[in-house]
Amino acid sequence: MNLGKQARGWFWLTTTAIIGGIVAAGPGATTASAQTPPAASGAPATVTVSIPAGPLENAILSFGRQANLRMVYPSAITRGRSTAGVKGTLSVSAAVSGLLAGSGLNYALAGGNTVRIFDPASQTGESGGSAAAGSTLLAPITVQGTGLEGARGIIESNGYVGKSGRTATKTDTPVAETAQSITTVSRKQLDDLKPQNLSEALNYTPGARIGQYGAEPRFDAFKVRGTDLSTTGIFRDGLRQVSSQNGSARLEPYGVEAVSILRGPAASIYGASSSGGIVDIISKRPTEETLREVELQYGSFGRVQGAFDLSGAVDDDKTMLYRLTGVARDGRNEISAIKDDRLFIAPAFTFQPDAGTKLTLLGEYMDSTTGGTWGYINNYGSDGKSIGATPVYGGDSRFNDFEQKQWRIGYEFEHEINDNVTFYSKARYSGLSADQQWVFANYPGITIEDNEGVSADNYLKTEFDTGPAKHTLLTGIDFSHMSYTSKQGNGTSPFTDTFTYVPDVSLILTQRMNTLGIYAQDQVEIDRWRLTAGIRHDWLDTEYQAQTVGDATAPTYDGDETKTTGRASLGYVFDSGVMPYVSYGTSFVANPGVIITTGTVTGQAQPTVGKQYELGVKYALPQYNALLSAAFFNLDQDNATVYETSSGINLLRQLDLRSRGVELEATASLDNGWSLIGSYSYNDVEITKLTSETVGKQLNSSPYHTFSLWADYEFQSGALEGLGIGAGLRYVGSSFGDNQHTPILDNEARTFVDASLRYDLGKALPSLEGVKLQINATNLLDEVKQVCTTGFCYYDEGRKVVGSIRYRF
Repeated sequence: MNLGKQARGWFWLTTTAIIGGIVAAGPGATTASAQTPPAASGAPATVTVSIPAGPLENAILSFGRQANLRMVYPSAITRGRSTAGVKGTLSVSAAVSGLLAGSGLNYALAGGNTVRIFDPASQTGESGGSAAAGSTLLAPITVQGTGLEGARGIIESNGYVGKSGRTATKTDTPVAETAQSITTVSRKQLDDLKPQNLSEALNYTPGARIGQYGAEPRFDAFKVRGTDLSTTGIFRDGLRQVSSQNGSARLEPYGVEAVSILRGPAASIYGASSSGGIVDIISKRPTEETLREVELQYGSFGRVQGAFDLSGAVDDDKTMLYRLTGVARDGRNEISAIKDDRLFIAPAFTFQPDAGTKLTLLGEYMDSTTGGTWGYINNYGSDGKSIGATPVYGGDSRFNDFEQKQWRIGYEFEHEINDNVTFYSKARYSGLSADQQWVFANYPGITIEDNEGVSADNYLKTEFDTGPAKHTLLTGIDFSHMSYTSKQGNGTSPFTDTFTYVPDVSLILTQRMNTLGIYAQDQVEIDRWRLTAGIRHDWLDTEYQAQTVGDATAPTYDGDETKTTGRASLGYVFDSGVMPYVSYGTSFVANPGVIITTGTVTGQAQPTVGKQYELGVKYALPQYNALLSAAFFNLDQDNATVYETSSGINLLRQLDLRSRGVELEATASLDNGWSLIGSYSYNDVEITKLTSETVGKQLNSSPYHTFSLWADYEFQSGALEGLGIGAGLRYVGSSFGDNQHTPILDNEARTFVDASLRYDLGKALPSLEGVKLQINATNLLDEVKQVCTTGFCYYDEGRKVVGSIRYRF
């Protein structure tokens, strides 16, 4: 059967039916969920909230966000206090009273939409005007419904600390109460560290293996928990990012609001995805507050970059918002033959006619050029085994451009049908055109690849109670389509100092892949228990052909698969903010290409499947803006596709592995100016099926131990106010350079040092308000060693320094 056509038909029929039902409901449905118009004071007359029992600090954060109120309070007064929760459509007074019931705290409604919370035992006056005798009046902190950093309702953070997000569950769940390992790379962290690509953005993420191909500029290549996520685990705004064998979308970090890394299977709500987890890239979205920013950068290897970010409201009622982000760059790599040029533009628009309806359009176009060849000439001894990389670049600057154009356009829509039911819909069309010219060891090649895809997701969120249990039920259907054509050719004659040519196309690869999935997930809260269970069923339809030019008899490999995946987790939130949890999940993902075992095609690659158990604990320190977490995991993955060189021929095979390990993570942004990121990972990745020589061995380029620590301090007062200093340490333990554990290819342990220095000129000269100078360095000590992966060796990226000047107005 042609699942692709049927799937597209089912998806559009389902979407049309649901949207049609909402439209048919008319204004009545909208009015049912809308809050009463704001009173004269600026505060809403009523608010609709759903706050579970738990630590008071987390509850206040959630309350301010849901009610769109400014919650002003001294952070220390929440220490050791909890709430029984509050739910329903209530007056502001009744809602805040319910939130604080039994805590011993009091509140006052200030002007506008501000709520001040105070401890009557230590302050006098309803609003906490002066300190009582023998007590200290603490400086208040403010949590506002729209004041947390990030994209409201999508992902939110406070400094470096992730507070909530939809990546793990597709609901606005606090990170501290998510029973699975998750890391948030916030906009504050991106601004402080200035990563130049996605891989660098993950430098301080536990469980992530970065740099296995050295300073690879063409693709974002990384592993999480021993499994490759480069092509099967990257999502954009909660939708699968379409990629093909040689066509992966490049990331511009300046256009990103945050990056969310969920470790472990998530197929129960996302369908086809890596067993190691997903990396969800959150795009910048329009803001109600006016934002004007321009930035200039100059850095190593002749890097020159200009960027701008403009956002704000179109109308006074703030029903229409816009954002426009752009980058232009001219640069080089540490290998002068490799370019790093880019033009990037990302428009976005939001229409929010009422409190319960929002439509956001997100677009992007990028034209970028980098090097077609990455790598160095490897020497081979008389025994036929590699003895490592040489300093000789394998490419040729005369034939080395890897040009790529990529574009995407999509929407996100949400509508509150009533107080308990919300409809969410999102879809994206993306395309990519890549033209790669490469030379290695004097022999040229070309790859011309085009891919396009559609990703769409529609679901209902329904909230209801059954006795003491509070349910958040998701029911959804999603669809994805990918097709690509790859034209490849290799030269038969070497380049010389006076001779170059363009090889002819000799091989054409085509593939089409469609998936359709239906899923259900229930998040249940019973007192302090947090239970999540989800199940999903997918239909997969693939078609693949490898055709030699002039050969009309090439076979087509068809495949139809159905897969059921699931996930379950259980956690308990103590008054102290500690939540131990246990989770289990399964995954699957279709693989592009065919399996080659003896130099000939033996069939289309089977889907990769996986399962994982995880035990963990999280601790949200109630008196500080800090989150600690620890996790033990056991992951089994079957039928991953890898290139194996043990026979002396580069063959595509399928791999089974078992990955076990421990991860520790700490993030904090404190009110004294300190921000910290710390992580440690132990990861044992054992090959359980590949070849007879490799079974039972540690997977290549997979270190057992990794450790990272970043500390940043911003002076809060005095002569140095406005100065920020950051420094980081990244340790990567030793690993094996191939799956046979050839000793001469072993990767030594290494340590990298990063640093940042910035100064807000407006703190010293009011006339320069909004101007910030910054300089960032990665691998400051220029630690460069050989790194080998699958039997081929590269070098680490050396010292890189980027200076910037930013002006906000």
